[in-house]
Amino acid sequence: MISQYLGIIHPLFPVPSSSVKTGFTTSISAGDKLPQIQILPLLDEVLGVHRVNNRTTHQLTVPPSADDDHAQAWEAFFPEGCINPGNKVAPMGGFGFFMKGPNDFATELGKATSTHVLFNYEVLFESEWEWRKGGKLPGIFGGAGDAAYTCTGGRQSDGKCFNLRLMWRENGKGELYAYLPLTSSNTEHLLSVPPRSIQHPDYGFSVGRGAFTFVPGRWTTIAERIKLNTIGYEDGEIEVFIDGKSVILATGLILRDSTAIESRVRGLHFQTFFGGHAPEWASPKTQRAWFTNVSGAILTDERGIHRDEL
Repeated sequence: MISQYLGIIHPLFPVPSSSVKTGFTTSISAGDKLPQIQILPLLDEVLGVHRVNNRTTHQLTVPPSADDDHAQAWEAFFPEGCINPGNKVAPMGGFGFFMKGPNDFATELGKATSTHVLFNYEVLFESEWEWRKGGKLPGIFGGAGDAAYTCTGGRQSDGKCFNLRLMWRENGKGELYAYLPLTSSNTEHLLSVPPRSIQHPDYGFSVGRGAFTFVPGRWTTIAERIKLNTIGYEDGEIEVFIDGKSVILATGLILRDSTAIESRVRGLHFQTFFGGHAPEWASPKTQRAWFTNVSGAILTDERGIHRDEL
């Protein structure tokens, strides 16, 4: 069962406005509705972009169907045959970097009290997009110090990091692609998320596959909410919203343990590529996608902001 929220005023911030303590957005329409949110330009130096994959680009362009709230976007370019950025032979495609948000927000994010966080963006796949077997999309990452950057590429988490990117699959089916500490409790709770969840032997969890579907040629608003567990308790939460609607909810999670009490949400792992690793994952033609209205918020730490489960 998916819980919904009351009183939301924008799909980028699909939680009660009273729960938003502070944050930022590159969306004028969202910023105008939330006075506690700072409106910023979509620029690397402003948004705390770092650890950029210098083999790819994320040029600032005017996307298709541009309007006042989609005037500029980061363009992801996928040449035919491109695949996972770890490959040594195929063309490089998509892009990859980490983003912590503006300096004042990043400072707040690093505090021990900032355990409840929301990050958001919009994505547009070109109108004739072909999905192939699947590919990665940006999501929240975190952990203890530099260990936060290590939960990708098939590495198994030891409790010091987590990575919560999204994926598209065949025919545009969406899912949460989660790296979390490998505990029996996390496995149980992740695999219980409908409509289909899978534990991969080396590459994380596919959570809620098919809970939503991407549509080429149309902007999709993605929001991810994470609540870190209290150390020693199984009370962490992950929630994914599509166009303002809650579509994936996992509760009873452990995102950090006593070996990583300094573990924090660090920001967005802003990465997109086709793959998988094998050739059958590669982009079947040259394609483009666009990302804009990047946002983040620190939420109040209270529980119980859900209404009764539907």
